[in-house]
Amino acid sequence: MIENLLSLFVDRRDWFFDLLLQHIGISLVSIVLATLVGLSLGIAIAQWRRGAKPVLALVNFVYTIPSIALFGFLIPVTGIGDLTAVVALTVYALLPMVRNTYTGLTTIDPAIIEAARGMGSTDRQMLYRIELPLAAPIIMSGIRNMATMTIALAGIASFIGAGGLGVAIYRGITTNNLALTLAGSVLIAALAIVVDLLLGLAEKATRRHLERAPRRTRLRTRAGKARRAGTGSGPAGRTRSDGAELDGATDPDGKASAEARSPSRHVTACDAISPKTARRRKLRNGRRAVTAIAVSVALIAGSTYAYSRFEASHGGETVNVATKPMTEQYILGEMLNTLIEHDTDLDVELTQGVGGGTSNIEPGMEKGDFDLYPEYTGTGWNAVLKHDETYDESMFPTMQEEYGSKLGLTWLGMYGFNNTFGLAVSADVDERYQVRTYSDLATVAQDLSFGAEPDFFDRQDGYPGLQQTYGMAFGTTRDMDISLKYQALFDGQVDAIVVSTTDGQVADERLVVLEDDKRFYPSYLCGNVVRLDTLQAHPELEDELLKLQGAISDADMARMNNEVETKGREPKDVADEFLTDKGLI
Repeated sequence: MIENLLSLFVDRRDWFFDLLLQHIGISLVSIVLATLVGLSLGIAIAQWRRGAKPVLALVNFVYTIPSIALFGFLIPVTGIGDLTAVVALTVYALLPMVRNTYTGLTTIDPAIIEAARGMGSTDRQMLYRIELPLAAPIIMSGIRNMATMTIALAGIASFIGAGGLGVAIYRGITTNNLALTLAGSVLIAALAIVVDLLLGLAEKATRRHLERAPRRTRLRTRAGKARRAGTGSGPAGRTRSDGAELDGATDPDGKASAEARSPSRHVTACDAISPKTARRRKLRNGRRAVTAIAVSVALIAGSTYAYSRFEASHGGETVNVATKPMTEQYILGEMLNTLIEHDTDLDVELTQGVGGGTSNIEPGMEKGDFDLYPEYTGTGWNAVLKHDETYDESMFPTMQEEYGSKLGLTWLGMYGFNNTFGLAVSADVDERYQVRTYSDLATVAQDLSFGAEPDFFDRQDGYPGLQQTYGMAFGTTRDMDISLKYQALFDGQVDAIVVSTTDGQVADERLVVLEDDKRFYPSYLCGNVVRLDTLQAHPELEDELLKLQGAISDADMARMNNEVETKGREPKDVADEFLTDKGLI
């Protein structure tokens, strides 16, 4: 494994380097935003204590939201890609920043604050010259924890089409490539360790600097107390603030007398503040806190808007292609990338393996996050257009018309292969029950467990349809990612799974594909779904997409999937080899 890992790093070093830079970029932007916003909020609630509980409760609550759920909440607002990842990571990173800033500022020795106010320090001077420097070690600790957490969490951002090293992990999982998964994990861990070490050094330097400060602070405090105790300057004595002379304020040798050193004899900063002044100061702190909170919200919103506008302004000559998290989609994505960039002046932004598949990609298509993606006719009819009846290819003209009128999309370039659903059981189940057809499986389903991707249990051409057509009701069902179901079957975690007929692993001797004896499953011909306005802006795309019309058979697709999933080849290499063999490049 180590040898495979090292070989992978060497062979694909440019790709890993690009992913590393993307990961650093996403993490860095999130860390900077979280630091600015978290620091502002922490300072605000430290000065306005009434706001501390609700603000801390809010950031604690947000922190408990599962990352996948938060991504799902943000996608309708910020779309698919890096922007959503940055917003989510920033929100998650707020808790350690706000909490540590608040803790650091509220645990400063009150005597130091009193002495500084007694010497006439303004609120601004108090914050920047005394409070923040003294709270710096605790704040630095928060930044350190937040940064390492953000770097680690950024790996999951690939689920919603963002870049970074998570792409390698997710790609490895979906293509059954353990070395690729491990490579991405190792690089994320290494990056987090390096950043933690650097911030640890910064934290230690801060603490060492402040360790020298107490002596200076004590000297300044004593001097401040002496000044508050009297205004005279000669050895004969000083006068109190009420004008009375302090007898023997200093000894002949210049040392302060017991009376002058006594804390009960000097006027404190609190004594000098009238109730009216205190109320004004409290009101001023409250206004500043509200302002800080407003600025924090505006900073997040403004950064989000600016980032989205930046992306929009730089996407004029770029075609954004998305794929689902499955091997054949990775291969098709690489084909589209190669063809378009080979024959046109357009650049391709390829977002591979968007988590959730159609459920996340199609809304992104409508919003303009993506320009085209490979889709399946049965999925378009049932999952996108929400029709209940079983799809067949005679319905294609109707589906094409509805895609155009309702969604502003069109189907263009049908590849030729039919990747329909199928059911498979483990070899052990087959040996035990002698099942050959879906009807056979239905008779013993109550004793078995079944695994499939989450949307399979909701769509009419999925589990509900099987229940209606075959009376099939499994004893237990499990939601799982497309890439994990085969391994779950091989490991005995489930007894049956849903498969795709072009999957490279359907030929594995450890599973048996059953016959759909009632012809339940519809056609799932694969083709490209494209935005109409993209075709209008770039008419040359039509010719490129039609080059693959009818070019890929079921056997071709299954063979290419097997090359990636079993033999460990890269999707791009397999795709380019196919295009070369067909004379397309």
